[in-house]
Amino acid sequence: MKTGTTTIERPDTRESTGTTDDTPKFFHYVKKNQIVDSAVSGKMVVALCGETFPVTKQAKPGSPVCPDCERIYRSLRKK
Repeated sequence: MKTGTTTIERPDTRESTGTTDDTPKFFHYVKKNQIVDSAVSGKMVVALCGETFPVTKQAKPGSPVCPDCERIYRSLRKK
């Protein structure tokens, strides 16, 4: 006698906080020449605000930007 087995898919019911552990809260301004080097080698970069981190993600249009980096960048552009 053959019995049938049915697989029932359960929907993912975990609550989403909007970001995953590897998604930064803010994206920072970093010197262009450091971005590729950090992404390839894992070297740390220093953002305009002073935060240090390895580059792991690329910002997309509309991504949240660090307010301190934004302020510093704008003050540099006025000169």
